[in-house]
Amino acid sequence: MGKSRTKRFKRPQFSPTGDCQAEAAGAANGTEGEEDDGPAAELLEKLQHPSAEVRECACAGLARLVQQRPALPGLARRDAVRRLGPLLLDPSLAVRETAAGALRNLSACGGFDVCDDMVTKDIMTPLVALLKECSAGLDSNEMSPQEKKDQNRNSIENIANEAMNVLWNICECSSRAVSIFNKEGCLEIVLKYLSRFPTNVDLAISVAYCLQTVTEDNPELLKSFSAPALSVLESAMLSPVSSMEYILLKTLVAGTIWNLKDIIPSKSQAEIINAILKILSDVLDLDAGETVIRMHEAEKQRLEAAAETEDVLESTSYGSLMEDDEMEEIPHKRKVRRKTFISDLLPPTDKELRETIALLTAQQTALEIIVNMCCSEDPSDDEWEELSSSDESDAFMENSFSECGGQLLSPLCLSHEVHTAFTNYLIPKKIFEKTTFPNSTAVDICSRSPTWKSLVRKMNTVQCRALVCLQSLVSLLDVDHLGGPAALQTLAQHLSQLLFSQPDFAKHVDFLEAISSALRALLQTMASKNISQCMTPDQLMTLCTAGIHSSNTGVRVNVVSILGITGSVLAKEDGTLETLKTIGCFLLEVATKDPSLVVAGEALDALFDVFADGKEAERASVQIKLLSALKEFQPVFKMKIRKEGRGKYSPDQLCVLDNVKMNLRRFVAYQETVEKRLTT
Repeated sequence: MGKSRTKRFKRPQFSPTGDCQAEAAGAANGTEGEEDDGPAAELLEKLQHPSAEVRECACAGLARLVQQRPALPGLARRDAVRRLGPLLLDPSLAVRETAAGALRNLSACGGFDVCDDMVTKDIMTPLVALLKECSAGLDSNEMSPQEKKDQNRNSIENIANEAMNVLWNICECSSRAVSIFNKEGCLEIVLKYLSRFPTNVDLAISVAYCLQTVTEDNPELLKSFSAPALSVLESAMLSPVSSMEYILLKTLVAGTIWNLKDIIPSKSQAEIINAILKILSDVLDLDAGETVIRMHEAEKQRLEAAAETEDVLESTSYGSLMEDDEMEEIPHKRKVRRKTFISDLLPPTDKELRETIALLTAQQTALEIIVNMCCSEDPSDDEWEELSSSDESDAFMENSFSECGGQLLSPLCLSHEVHTAFTNYLIPKKIFEKTTFPNSTAVDICSRSPTWKSLVRKMNTVQCRALVCLQSLVSLLDVDHLGGPAALQTLAQHLSQLLFSQPDFAKHVDFLEAISSALRALLQTMASKNISQCMTPDQLMTLCTAGIHSSNTGVRVNVVSILGITGSVLAKEDGTLETLKTIGCFLLEVATKDPSLVVAGEALDALFDVFADGKEAERASVQIKLLSALKEFQPVFKMKIRKEGRGKYSPDQLCVLDNVKMNLRRFVAYQETVEKRLTT
C-alpha cells in the first residue's frame, strides 16, 4: 500500500485500423495473409523494375499496404525488408524517399516484433548509409547554384525526414538498434539535421523525437556529447520562434536535455532545470481548447477565401479558353485547361490542423516529461533484499504494484532543485488545470469535422497525462507545497466530480486508470497526514464496483488499494461497522476470485490494513467470518503462486507475492487472537 510510481512514458505502439479478428482466424485455419500475397508479391516484384517511376510507385503501394495489419505476415514471408532496404540508396531520389516512407510505415504499424526483425535483417546498414549520404548531400548543396541547391536540398531533407522517422521507430523498439546508433556515430549526423531547425522544423522535430528516445538510459551515448553538441540542443530549445510546431520542437529538446542531466556540470544544473521547466510551464499555459476553436475558424475563413479566389480564376480562365477555341481546333469541341487551383499550392496537411496537433502533442509530451522527471531509477538488489526481509507488509508493499499492470517500481524522489523549480513555475497548478475535461465547444467542433475528429482523442490523452502527473506530484511534494490540507480536500472533491460526472466512466479505461491512480495517491497522502477524506461510502463503492470489473489490471489494483486506504482510516472511527463489513466482503471477494495474482495480492494487503487495528474493525472481521475465509484461501493462494507464478509474473512481482504470502500467515494468527478475545 501507499505511494506508487508510474512508469516512464514511452510512445505507444501505432495501432492501425484493420480486421485483427480476421487475421487471427486466418492464422487458425492456415489461410492467414493469403489474400494479401497477390498485391504484396506484385509490388515487391516491381521493386526490381528498371524504371525509376515503377519502383517509386511500388514503394508507394507498399507504404499503403503495410498499414493493413493482415498484410504484414505475407510481406514478412516475402522478405519485404531485405527488398526495400537497398532502395534506400537507389540512384533516384524519389525512389529513396518513397522506400523510406514504406519502411517508416512498416516500422510504425508492425510494432516491436517487426522492428526487431528489421534490425535482424540488417536494415540499419543501408539506413545509416542513407543518413550519412543525406548529410553529405546537404553540405555539397551549399556550394551549388541557387536553383539546383533549392531543388536538391528539399528532396534530400525530405528523404532525411523519412529516414529519421524509420530510425526513431526502430530505436524505440530495439536496444540493438540503439547500440548500432552508438557504434556508427549517428549522433553527429542527426545533430547536423537538428541544426537546420530554422529552415526545416519538420526534420528537426523528427530528430528531436529520435534523440529523446536514444538518450534515455544510454550512458555510452552520453559520453559522445561534446560542448558543440550541447550547444546545438540549447539553440533549438531557446529558439525565439513561437509557432506551435516550434513549441513542440522545444518541448522535445527539453526532454532530451533532461536525459542528459548526468553530464551537465553541477554548477549549471539549476539553470538547466529552470530553463527546461520554463518551457514546460509555457506549453501548459496555452489553452488547447481555445486554440482548437480559433484554428478551426481560421481554416474555415482561409478555405472560403480560397474558394472565392478559385471562382475568379476559373472565370478568367474560361474567357481565355474561349479565345483559344477560336484559334485552335479541339477534338470533339472539348475545352481543355490545366486545373491549377489555389488549393494545389497548400501543404498536404492544412496549416491550422498541423499547428493544433503540434500544440496538443507538445502538451502531452510536456506532461510525460514531468512524470519522467519524477521517476527514480529501479531499486538495487540491496534494496530488494532489505525489503524482502522486512516483517512489515505495509513497508514492503508501499512500493509494490504500479497502476500499469502491477509491475514493481521504486520510491519516488525529487531533487531539491526540481522541487523548487516546480513550485516557482506553478507546475502543480497548471497540471491541475489540465485535468479538467476538454473544452466542450472544441470537442463538438472536432466531432463534426472528419479531418479534426482525431483531435478529440488527443485532448482526452492530455487530460489523462495530467491526471498521471497529478498522481506523481501528490506522492512527491509536501502538503504545504500542494496548498495545504484545504487544497487537498478541494482536489479530492474535484477528482470525485470529474469521475462521477461521467455516468459511463467505467467504459473509458484510460481515463479510469489515470483518475483512479490520482485518487489512490491523493487519498494515501491525506490519510498519512490525518486529513479527512471527502468521498462518501456510496461513491467509494460505486467506483470500486465499476473498477473491479475492468479488464485493465492497473484499474483493479487501484480500486482495491483505494478501499484499503479508506478502510484503514474508517477502522479508527466510531460508527463505521457496516461500512467496514461492506469493504471487507468486497476485498475478500476480490482476493479469492480475481484471476490476477497481482490484484489478489493487493486485495489481501488492503485487508491487512483495514483490519489491523480498531474496535470497529475487530467486530467487523468477526461478523464477516474473515478468519475462516482466509484460512480456507491460504493454501489456495500458496498453490497459485507455485503453479502460475513462474510463468506469468516477473521475479520482482513474485518477490512481492511471497511477502504477501508470509504476511497472510501472520495476519491469520493475529485474527485468531482477535476472534478468541471477542468470542470468550
